Amino acid sequence: MKRIVGMTGVLILAAVLAGCGKGNGETQAARDSGAKVLRIAVVCSAAGQNDNGYNQSAIEGARAVAAELKAECNILEPINGVPAALELLGEEGYNLVFSLEYDFDALIKGVGGAKPIAVQYPNTWYVIFNDNPNTDASGNPIHKNVISVLFDVHEGSFLAGYLSVLVNENAGTLFGDGYNFVPPSQARAVGFIGGTQSNGITVFSYGFIEGINHAAAELGVSYDYFAKYDAGFGDPALGSNVAGSYYNNGANVVYGVAGVVGDGITAKAKEAGRLAIQVDANKDNQQPGYVLTSVMKNTNVPVSVITRALADGSIGNMNNLQTYDLGSGATGITDLSEISRAIKDEAKWNELTGKLKDVAKDIASGKIKIVNAQIGEIFNPAGCPNVRIR
Repeated sequence: MKRIVGMTGVLILAAVLAGCGKGNGETQAARDSGAKVLRIAVVCSAAGQNDNGYNQSAIEGARAVAAELKAECNILEPINGVPAALELLGEEGYNLVFSLEYDFDALIKGVGGAKPIAVQYPNTWYVIFNDNPNTDASGNPIHKNVISVLFDVHEGSFLAGYLSVLVNENAGTLFGDGYNFVPPSQARAVGFIGGTQSNGITVFSYGFIEGINHAAAELGVSYDYFAKYDAGFGDPALGSNVAGSYYNNGANVVYGVAGVVGDGITAKAKEAGRLAIQVDANKDNQQPGYVLTSVMKNTNVPVSVITRALADGSIGNMNNLQTYDLGSGATGITDLSEISRAIKDEAKWNELTGKLKDVAKDIASGKIKIVNAQIGEIFNPAGCPNVRIR
């Protein structure tokens, strides 16, 4: 295994250095003087570093905090698989590696008879996102040097689902020319397009369904829910085609959690005169007036927090599971300022956003409970009787 990694390492390391460089002049000068320089790296997911969201946010956070701390920062789009990248970075002596891909087995369990990468490189901290596989049957951390990061995106998705119903029921009043909404008297439907069938994706969908159900139950109506969970993360044309099929089936809102696939969804929303929901970063201005909101997953926040903990020596005292909720600034929905520019009935809009704020308070207080697939909670469709999952 070591020989194989060594043979491919040159190519992988070239990708690392091409992504971010060896650091600024101050970092290089510190290294030349013999001073200890922190070395951090970001391993991108399949969506790539220019995804305008999940990866890009983490990279921007890493570069910013590295510049502040005069640390070395490198970005890797792996060309020989995530496990090989993680092993190489450990071999190269990186102090902290953020891995954004849904690929944990080699790191946590070991594959092909090899020891877990976390065991092979105990002096490297590995940070993984959107799942918590680093626990044993008793719920205790398996590897001290692995930190799992979860975002309470089920909460933001709930708000997005709740808002979708309120807007759908009042679209004719809220919006003017340039839209082609299906009236509720003809159909009530929403769509969801996810990149892969994983806890990191279904957590968005389940929260969205529960938010839709909450609003639909208040109004005494029912909604059809169209969903696809294998869209991948790199094909906008696929997003456009699937979203188009949902719009043709009466949906006025389609939510995408699939990297740049979402760009195709928003483009189709404008073409069809309907609405889309984006994810990860604030992408409300991607197609102004046709993106209802974005469910935020600001990966730059944990990247910054954990890197600072590494620098000040407190990382060893952190819990191996780090969770970021609505109050952290790392998740939630946008302030709706972009879509507000398209609203013609401000009184009705203020009424609806007031209801949304009340629901957000109920979530924060614990009055409203939302299924969190990231931590193993099971979604039961029977608990959402006002949503028909297609």
